[in-house]
Amino acid sequence: MLDKIKEMSTKTKIITIVVIIILLVGVGYWRGWFGGKNKVNPLNLNAPSGESSAPLNTGNVSPFSGLACANWNRRPIAVMEAADLSVRPDSGFSDADLVLEMPAITASITRLMPIYVCNDPAEVGSIRSTRHDYIALAAGWDAILAHWGGSHFAADILNKGTLGKGGVIDDLDLNGSMGHKAPECGFRKEGIPAPDNGFAKFPTLLDCAKKAGYDMTDKFSGYPHQAEAAPDQRGKGGELRVGFAKPYDVNYTYDPASNTYLRTWGGTADVDANNGKRNAPKNVVVVIASSEQIEGQYNNVQIGDPQFDTVTEGDAHYYLNGQEYAGRWKKDKSSWSSKLFLYDDKGQEMKFVPGQMWVEVLEPGQALKWTPTP
Repeated sequence: MLDKIKEMSTKTKIITIVVIIILLVGVGYWRGWFGGKNKVNPLNLNAPSGESSAPLNTGNVSPFSGLACANWNRRPIAVMEAADLSVRPDSGFSDADLVLEMPAITASITRLMPIYVCNDPAEVGSIRSTRHDYIALAAGWDAILAHWGGSHFAADILNKGTLGKGGVIDDLDLNGSMGHKAPECGFRKEGIPAPDNGFAKFPTLLDCAKKAGYDMTDKFSGYPHQAEAAPDQRGKGGELRVGFAKPYDVNYTYDPASNTYLRTWGGTADVDANNGKRNAPKNVVVVIASSEQIEGQYNNVQIGDPQFDTVTEGDAHYYLNGQEYAGRWKKDKSSWSSKLFLYDDKGQEMKFVPGQMWVEVLEPGQALKWTPTP
């Protein structure tokens, strides 16, 4: 009998040890102890967003800018654009409702994504390849994404199909290598070195989206807006430094007369190549999100995408009416269609001034400094 008890005790010990080892291994992979933190998460392409579809603005206005326009309910068109010196100034930024600027390589090159609802620029470009981070944000804005190829991580998403056909976003690949192949919708511009010579006529992109059978009615709930401050209630002036690595660094000079932030890019006044207009948004949003290289030239920004991210919120800073405000950003990583939420310091969605918005995604440790005019 004693031998049987001893034998059972030994078996119990062995079983207990095996269970502990299995649990430790599982936790280790989950925590990234064995190099698992950069592994691609299973792509749950059809997870519900949980977001209300009720519009946050009243009247026939853009869900991004809050401005009235004839195209107020047209499906947003997002375009991947280069930040390279060889193609500055870029074409089309002044007509965008919103422009996203985010690292395409950690602590280095940035890439931009203007979103168009109200206006039709004559031309957009230089158009470059997309990354998975930009897809997650564009999907949350219900946009059709125009791009010139993309990373293989982006291809994994785009090749799943378009909305309603197993995918998360409707796209136009002007390179013709992934997603919805549409090489006929763009062109190579003479006099500009490759790979920065990809451009498109914006009316052509609209036609291509319609020919692809995409729904052209906007379903994005939008960002809420408030009345613009009276001139005597605005700040007197100020300088905002957004410290991307040079020559991608950005400065904004607040002009109280126009209530806009005049944009300087790499030390040069940033204008639109289409019309010579100075890029000067009414609202500047700075989102703080970490970035890390995941493979060679490819990085991952922790912005709440379902493929890689573990971080789904962080600090945000808002600049409007010549004032600085603090808040938080959040994005639900369980759903590609979740929008980038922007909250004030009370936990309510931030209300912006009607007009163009620039969203800057800045890494922790990179300089962010607002210097108001006394």
